[in-house]
Amino acid sequence: MKTSGLLLALVLLLVGCSSEPESDPADDREAAEPTASGPPARITLVPDGYHVPYAGTAEDGRRFFLSEELFDEKSGYVGLFLWTSDGTFDEVRVDPTGRPEGLPAQQAAPAGAEELVAARLAELGDYVLEPIEVEPFLEKVDGVEFGWRVDEYDGDYSVNVEPGNFIAYYAPWDGLDYDT
Repeated sequence: MKTSGLLLALVLLLVGCSSEPESDPADDREAAEPTASGPPARITLVPDGYHVPYAGTAEDGRRFFLSEELFDEKSGYVGLFLWTSDGTFDEVRVDPTGRPEGLPAQQAAPAGAEELVAARLAELGDYVLEPIEVEPFLEKVDGVEFGWRVDEYDGDYSVNVEPGNFIAYYAPWDGLDYDT
C-alpha cells in the first residue's frame, strides 16, 4: 500500500508537469483584441447634436442617415442615405440646394433647407434615432459621388462622408469619434 501511494503521488506530479512555459493571461487578451489593419466592412453611425443629427431606423426597418451638410464646389445637397435592415446599401436620395453665401469652398454648413429635411424625415414614417451599423458605399448621382468613401494613407484607413468629405471616421469604427 505504501508503494502504490507513492506511485500515485509520482503520477500526479508528472501529470502536472509540462514542457511548455506558462503563458501570461495578458498575452491571450492581446491576441483576442481586433486589429485595425484593413478597411472596415461596416461602420457604426451614432446620432449626435453636431454633424450626425439624423441616423437610425425607419418605420420599414431600413437604416438611414440624413444630412443637409453635403457639398461640392458648385452646390449644397440634402442627402438621405438608406441601407437595408442588415446594413447593406439600398439607395440614396439627393436634393441640390444652394450654398450659403460667403462660405469657404471647403467648409460644411447646413443648407438652410429645413422644409426639405422635414419632408425627407416624413418619408421615413415613424423612425427611431439610434446607432446603426452599415456598409460603406459610393453612388454617383448626376455626376457627383455620394456615400462613404474608404481611403487609406500610410496603412491607416478612414471612411469619409461624400460629397464634401465633411466627416471622417476611423478605427475602431464605433461612430463615437470622428473628424470634421
